[in-house]
Amino acid sequence: MTDAASNPPDNGTVEKAITFLYYVDLQKAFDFYTQVMGFPLEIDQGWSKILRIAEHAYIGLVDETRGMHRAHPVKPVQVCIRVPDVDAWHRYLAAHNVAALTEPKDSSALGIRAFVLEDPEGYQIEVQTALR
Repeated sequence: MTDAASNPPDNGTVEKAITFLYYVDLQKAFDFYTQVMGFPLEIDQGWSKILRIAEHAYIGLVDETRGMHRAHPVKPVQVCIRVPDVDAWHRYLAAHNVAALTEPKDSSALGIRAFVLEDPEGYQIEVQTALR
């Protein structure tokens, strides 16, 4: 193996991470993530909209007719966000009548308190806080 193939470039340093999700109705997903979840738009490519969800973490919302994949009814992906106050987030999201909202529960095995909900096309979002 050559030196160039021995280690990832820049010692594996990654500047940003983007997870792309594919939608039939991009505008509805965009409205949900910006207006309800409060994630700011970082890059608008028209048919792809990249939102910041944390300092170096992003979610990309993609129009399925233009992206590399198509939307599918089965969503084997979960977006997880860690927040300081999971119960405050639950109250906020309950007031917005989000889909499939569960009650917050503690998991001592995982060391978290969490609940889940669904975005407009069925992707599951977990909101969690570390147990102290």
